[in-house]
Amino acid sequence: MEHMLLLFVFFIPILGLANGAETEQDFTWHLKKIPQIVSERTFSLDSPKFEAKTKLELNSVCGIECQRKLPVPSPSDLKDLLSYETIFENGTRTLTEVNVLGLVLDPAGNTTTRRSSRKKRQIYGTDSRFSIYDKRFMTNFPFNTAVKISTGCSGILISPKHVLTAAHCLHDGRDYVKGSKRLRVGLMKTKSRGNGRKRKGAKRSRREVSVAQEDPEVATEPRRQSRGGGRKQRRSGRKQGTSDGMPSFQWTRVKSTHIPKGWFKGVSGDIALDYDYAVLELKRPHKRKYMELGISPTIKMMPGSMIHFSGFDNDRSGQLVYRFCSISDESNDLFYQYCDAEPGSTGSGIYLRLKEPNKKKWKRKIIAVYSGHQWVDVNGEQQDYNVAVRITPLKYAQICFWIHGNDENCRQG
Repeated sequence: MEHMLLLFVFFIPILGLANGAETEQDFTWHLKKIPQIVSERTFSLDSPKFEAKTKLELNSVCGIECQRKLPVPSPSDLKDLLSYETIFENGTRTLTEVNVLGLVLDPAGNTTTRRSSRKKRQIYGTDSRFSIYDKRFMTNFPFNTAVKISTGCSGILISPKHVLTAAHCLHDGRDYVKGSKRLRVGLMKTKSRGNGRKRKGAKRSRREVSVAQEDPEVATEPRRQSRGGGRKQRRSGRKQGTSDGMPSFQWTRVKSTHIPKGWFKGVSGDIALDYDYAVLELKRPHKRKYMELGISPTIKMMPGSMIHFSGFDNDRSGQLVYRFCSISDESNDLFYQYCDAEPGSTGSGIYLRLKEPNKKKWKRKIIAVYSGHQWVDVNGEQQDYNVAVRITPLKYAQICFWIHGNDENCRQG
């Protein structure tokens, strides 16, 4: 049954809408000219305290109505908001000021499109998530692009050395979270520890797993489950993880982390979900297929208004969880949706599958970062949504700049 459901999901983009208003030709990746992000100067900052607590649910943030009222950022505002901090594995920190070239501002400002309205929580009605057990799916694209962040979030591979995740998984707006001082990324593997002779690199990976599990700030689900069951329960869980197809993780150290300045309090006045994204550079490259970035289209340009993402929800310990749903509302920078999700899946890469220009081939690209379950202000009242940060041309330019170190490979997206 699981296989049939997944196969159906893979072919969703090929299906038109029931009323025939949209056809296959409508669902195409349209290339756009990307603004240039240019580094102007970089200077050192004091090392952070790493004293913040990880918060997987935020409140009192700018919601749908607030987004409508936001003015269009001026070029000088954008320079400040898109400047970024880099934190290195040795605890040192820098601030890079940037300039934005070739940007055409939208005079209409922030707009919000609403499709439907529901007022519920993270799991909406029947739980529509799928746990991926089959190794043929788990270790192949697109599911193998999902990674686990040692602070308790998820992320997605966007290059041989880079991971995209949510900024709040690493920084609370004022300080870096405790677990980010020794940040690690877990890549899925399904081989048991006893298979064959281990290389030195594998021994080092096991040691990293041990350190991550011993760190009280590393929110790993097996650790949470073991509190009542002691050592015997941990052994049982480990056995299940290798024999029943549940993933174990190869943990890799993070060399550096980039976070846009717009995320920090004092710059935007309060937490700004528009900038809830971060890029991690791994110390060593992986050899897996990664997912490319794409410019987020509008709801009308998505097959069935449908989005997809996979992550490691806390309530399904040790499992990769996949889901898909339609978007309810959108603003220029955010998607508001009711995908069933739990803490742990925040930071996942949201993607969809569209047709490549002038080709018959369909391709998946990342169009947003799942920010998580958020309380937002709607007509003066607090309502809850599951929110995602859209990859706009500006965000594409910045993330691409972080990956390549220049804008030469970031002219179109």
